[in-house]
Amino acid sequence: MEINFTAQIWKEGKMYVSYCPELDVSSCGKTTQEAKKNLLEAVEEFLKEAKRMGTLREILQESGFVRENKKRWKAPEWISLEKEAIVLP
Repeated sequence: MEINFTAQIWKEGKMYVSYCPELDVSSCGKTTQEAKKNLLEAVEEFLKEAKRMGTLREILQESGFVRENKKRWKAPEWISLEKEAIVLP
């Protein structure tokens, strides 16, 4: 089964944080590559556990994933990702 998802990575202090917003799963690492690798492992374990518990389909549907065929789930398409600012009085 193939499940695609978004991986966001940013720096916090000396560490890199990696995050999958569709599934609300995160990880980190000392490099961007390590953070991404750790996120892939965390998402894989999350999905394996959901499958084992029989809740994988429900989780994916509630997260906005669309089943393209019997072996592929597609993540929701991003319309926009922007940095905004608000100035408080």
